[in-house]
Amino acid sequence: MRVGVLCSGGGSNLGALLAAERTGSLGEAGIVVVVVNRADAGAVERARVAGVPCVVLPHAGYARREDYDTRLVAALREHEVELVALAGFMRLVTRVLLDAFPGRVLNIHPSLLPAFPGLHAQRQALHHGCKVAGCTVHLVDDGLDAGPIVLQAAVPVLDGDNEATLSARILAEEHRLYPEAVRRLAAGGLRVEGRRVFGAS
Repeated sequence: MRVGVLCSGGGSNLGALLAAERTGSLGEAGIVVVVVNRADAGAVERARVAGVPCVVLPHAGYARREDYDTRLVAALREHEVELVALAGFMRLVTRVLLDAFPGRVLNIHPSLLPAFPGLHAQRQALHHGCKVAGCTVHLVDDGLDAGPIVLQAAVPVLDGDNEATLSARILAEEHRLYPEAVRRLAAGGLRVEGRRVFGAS
């Protein structure tokens, strides 16, 4: 399965996916293009080092989100992408992208959804006094971090944790979880029934 990864920043989850591909842990999946909406994104260098084509597609100048996503879909189709993985892509995607890749757009979020969607999930967990936090890989739909859940991983919230320490612990689990989710989807065993996802182990 040909994977396109969308990034806006440093691309640490992209790095985890690339590392998994090098070791064969992505199974039938392979990363064929990285698309960034910021030319200074660290993901650009990660893609270059890995020898993966990188498309810089700034979002400025597009009157509507749908117009940007139309160009984004075109870039992905140029590389025959079958699965889209959002990896720190700080843009809300529209039906233009979702309809182009139905059931094939993944995102990873630093909370145990449905708790704490949106920005600063780790800060929200600390503010609410949670004893357990974590991360979620989910299929993307029209809602904010609301799509069917594929995989989750929990981490403890330790005494003395701050946003930085909790974020680092969650990020380590993201780097383990995201490649596994991509591998399972590429294996062809995932199916969606209502709000639930069933898939190959």
